[in-house]
Amino acid sequence: MLCVALLTTLSLLSAANAATPTYSATYLPSSIPEHTEEGQTGTNQCGTVLNQTSACQTAYMNALDDWCLWAPPEPGPLSTIGETERIEVAWCIKSGTGSRLIPDGAITGAHWLITPDYIQVTGVGNMTLLNIPIDDEGGELDPHGADGNGNPVGGVVFSTAFGGQVEEIFEWTNFMGTGEFCFRICDPKGPRAPDFCQHIYDTLGCDFNMPANYNTGFDTCHADSGEPMGVYGTSTFHQGDPITPDPHPAPSPTNCQTTSTIGNGFLIQGSSIVGTPSATPTSGGPSATKPSGSVTATNSSNSASGGPLVQGWERVLMSVGLMIVLSLVGAAIVI
Repeated sequence: MLCVALLTTLSLLSAANAATPTYSATYLPSSIPEHTEEGQTGTNQCGTVLNQTSACQTAYMNALDDWCLWAPPEPGPLSTIGETERIEVAWCIKSGTGSRLIPDGAITGAHWLITPDYIQVTGVGNMTLLNIPIDDEGGELDPHGADGNGNPVGGVVFSTAFGGQVEEIFEWTNFMGTGEFCFRICDPKGPRAPDFCQHIYDTLGCDFNMPANYNTGFDTCHADSGEPMGVYGTSTFHQGDPITPDPHPAPSPTNCQTTSTIGNGFLIQGSSIVGTPSATPTSGGPSATKPSGSVTATNSSNSASGGPLVQGWERVLMSVGLMIVLSLVGAAIVI
């Protein structure tokens, strides 16, 4: 009887371990090495300096106003997602991560969806501002890739969305196109993280993998998890099968909270940050430092005319001087 009980216990433990994925390395932003994979072109130690040419390959997914996307490091017709998937860099809404900033106005719709098994952001915008060519049909990024090193190689994602404490996300998937994006992270403590963040349907895009809201506007909603992509009852679809089934219906959102817009307040032109806000929100890390090589924004009306910017104390002196001149003129007239 003792042997039977022992074998039963071992079987249960084995089943539990099989159901819960294990990972060889776990990082935090404070302890992550410069490179996490061989062949990595960027860095995971990104600092906090604002830099639109950053090679940061550490992304964050925290909230509706605090998330990142993977996109090419350089512009040009050859910078399609398919051609650059191994070298993508992080582009983020908030500053403070050392990544590139997503320019304000690039995102015209973002919908943050919270479910028991995963959290995702889906939306629309002008992804050419993130170096994606206008005619790119798009592609998929994930932590596995063909060789297990990820696309991008060494790309790491952190989040505070599952319980408030920053943690590494081991299962995630991000589809990028010229006008549409979707990024899902799966709860690292969840037993079905690999299923809900499946990465084998890489040619079928956002609509198949993450059916959701892709309209303009900004909101945070809750929903049930629904079914994992490609799973239909007891049957699993495989990309390349003769018939591609319809995507699952989008989970019905509830408890939605809307906001008018999201952004970082920086004025970005190409690869330069030419204007900084008076107070910059940061992504849960150290305060962002002034961008390297940037210039502080000036009053646009004065700059456009080419005239000098008049400071407050100069206005006072000019006003006092004008009053004195008018008084002397008035006295001369009386005399």
